[in-house]
Amino acid sequence: MSLFTILKKLIYLQIGYPTNYQFINFHFLQMSGLQFPQHDVIDGENQAPLQPANVEDPCGFIKNHLHFNYTNDAPDSNRIAAYHGTTCLSFIYKGGIVVAVDSRATGGSFIFSGTVMKILDIAPNMIGTMAGGAADCQYWLRSLSRICRLHNFRYQQPLTVAAASKILVNELYSYKGYNLSIGTMICGYDSTGPHIFYIDNDGSRLEGKRFSVGSGSTYAYGVLDTCYKYEMTKEEACDLGRKAIYHATYRDSGSGGRVTVVHIDENGAQRISQTDVFDIHDFDKKVE
Repeated sequence: MSLFTILKKLIYLQIGYPTNYQFINFHFLQMSGLQFPQHDVIDGENQAPLQPANVEDPCGFIKNHLHFNYTNDAPDSNRIAAYHGTTCLSFIYKGGIVVAVDSRATGGSFIFSGTVMKILDIAPNMIGTMAGGAADCQYWLRSLSRICRLHNFRYQQPLTVAAASKILVNELYSYKGYNLSIGTMICGYDSTGPHIFYIDNDGSRLEGKRFSVGSGSTYAYGVLDTCYKYEMTKEEACDLGRKAIYHATYRDSGSGGRVTVVHIDENGAQRISQTDVFDIHDFDKKVE
């Protein structure tokens, strides 16, 4: 195997791993003057080659403008910011828990998708919501789901909501400072009743009766705090969750798409409805 091939494979191994070795590779490429073809084939798959930034100092450019910089010496004003827009809410009432979310995924001012499912199943009686980075939320919530299933297989009893949320927050705290972006609500019904825990990437863990997370949470809280009653019926509670998310999507550009409502009680989690916000808007206009 030629030195050229070995160098290429070593460089490919660094893709997706933002370590200091990657910065060294950029400098090495710059000094070596090696020219790679536009596309290459490794293990039978077409791979786009790793190319340094077309600037005088590629390593300095990356450290100053991208978030994956473990030295933390890049000025915040120079970093490329990825803004995450969403609205998720949950609340406890006499019949269980209502969880409502929108379905828009954004990156800055660009709308990536309008059909993202932001409610992920963790256990039959437990779900988690997504707010922040989609990849971070999906990975850690699925990891928690795996832990819950293994616990159920080994001990023939499900994890409580409090225990599951504690496991997740401990894992996230161990990665504090790695630029994760997670703001999730762990909602579930166990032998002790309904529980909602808010967890974020800084290691915060809060239990409460009502939570709203995301860029549109201010608007959702306004509706939720105004109309919330513990003695609501199931239909009233689901309508309140749907209404709060709709008003958030109406005012917040980072939220939109469809409103998904899930109800959780002693029988498990049940999806109630999934309604396009435009249909809700048209209905409200007809009522007026």
